[in-house]
Amino acid sequence: MYYQKFANNKLVRGFTMSQDAKQDFGKWRAFFWPVHGYELKKLLPMFFMFFFISFNYTILRDTKDTLIVTSAGAEAIPFLKSFGVVPAAILFMIIYAKLSNTLSRENLFYVTLLPFIIFFGLFAFVMYPAREVLMPHASAEALKAYLPGGWTGLAAAYENWMYSIFYILAELWGSVVLSLLFWGFANQITRVNEAKRFYSLFGLGANFALLVSGPAIVYVSDIRKHLPANVDAWQISLNYLMGMVVIAGLAILAIYWWINRAVLTDPRFYDVNQEKAPGKKKKAKMSLGESFKFLFTSKYILCLAILVIAYGISINLVEITWKSQVKLQYPNPNDYSTFMGWFSTMTGAVTILMMLFVGGNVIRHKGWGFAALITPVVLLVTGIAFFSFVIFKGHLAGYIAALGTTPLFLAVIFGAAQNIMSKSAKYSLFDPTKEMAYIPLDDESKVKGKAAVDVVGARLGKSGGSIIQMGLLAFGTLATITPYIGAILMVIIAAWIVAARSLSKQFTQLTAEQNIEKNIDKTSEIATS
Repeated sequence: MYYQKFANNKLVRGFTMSQDAKQDFGKWRAFFWPVHGYELKKLLPMFFMFFFISFNYTILRDTKDTLIVTSAGAEAIPFLKSFGVVPAAILFMIIYAKLSNTLSRENLFYVTLLPFIIFFGLFAFVMYPAREVLMPHASAEALKAYLPGGWTGLAAAYENWMYSIFYILAELWGSVVLSLLFWGFANQITRVNEAKRFYSLFGLGANFALLVSGPAIVYVSDIRKHLPANVDAWQISLNYLMGMVVIAGLAILAIYWWINRAVLTDPRFYDVNQEKAPGKKKKAKMSLGESFKFLFTSKYILCLAILVIAYGISINLVEITWKSQVKLQYPNPNDYSTFMGWFSTMTGAVTILMMLFVGGNVIRHKGWGFAALITPVVLLVTGIAFFSFVIFKGHLAGYIAALGTTPLFLAVIFGAAQNIMSKSAKYSLFDPTKEMAYIPLDDESKVKGKAAVDVVGARLGKSGGSIIQMGLLAFGTLATITPYIGAILMVIIAAWIVAARSLSKQFTQLTAEQNIEKNIDKTSEIATS
């Protein structure tokens, strides 16, 4: 009788959600939409917040590639990731860790996001129009004379320094705003039993954004074709694209502000005392040095870091090889941008299907460990297929000609298919399982561990792939080193799988311990009520 009174109390209904879900949802609703009506107050704003963050992510990703690949060339990307993105990520983590000790969680979010919005607005409307005055063409030419032949990409990155800064900040948007700010906030306010139902649905917002942002990029690209010859078409495109980025950024701030005032004050969705919950004991704030020592000695955090770094290296090794093929097929910025827009749309469509039919259901029915292993396996299989085609496409020229196409075009299509499958697995399974792994941690481990793993670790992953390629490029061209890139990819994915299996055991043990302690506390509360 006491338990029935406890379970029916709306103030604590969130704690009994796993039991309620089994009783309240029919078979099909539990499969497609395991959400109670009143939970939409929490789910929908997070959905739209993720939508706008991912909308900007896609616009910025495709714009940064168009700016760099068509000006400095794809050869500049490894240098930007190694000598630009990684130092910027490390500097950000140091500043963020210090600010987290002085600012409230809400103010830390605003202070982190606003500089991105301001820069992208200034880039389109102030910096790009003055590019000819600001570009150091003469000194860049002089620099090329002192660099080895394979390092001309570094000089190109310096010459196009405005585009390079745009590229660095666009790269950091994914790590800082999407991974750190959004998922850090979600992990802070979401319980484990909610995460199993909500996280894949949050991801639908990201992939609806792909369906919107992809056509938006294509539309803006088409506008350029109809402008007079004396009009700077790319300037018009940037005005539209960065205007959308700024508006979406302001929408993110508004939603976050509303959630803090309308959702987190509702005890059905968030318990302000949950920071004192068992397993999340309040600890004294660690200094910066103590934070680094903790992060590098925590097996749990290290396994998370290996997952993120391995994904970054793996996708980077494949993407640079693929993008070099795309540049050869579409050398014109308009055509390149249009292709990337359609690629983003297809990625969003496939990922939505994965999230609806695979993501959340696999996590709920097969468990965290099984779901976490799917992404590396998909990357392994599709990576082998893509590299095999690129390596042996010359031997298939006769068969390809009979199909009425070219080996280059098919390499572009195969690479696009590989990227779509890998990223749909990443968004629907890798991201939700990775974020769930943070939930059992205490608050400081969440904030600083997430900054280390998702900002620095993610950048180290992508730059690690670039460093590998730069090292190999010293011995030959991108075409000749492709077989070695494929072999290294297999080794990286093997390490990923080992780390995922280890983390699965630790996550299961940690959540089980916390559930036992919570059940003891609930029993005590019921007995005294």
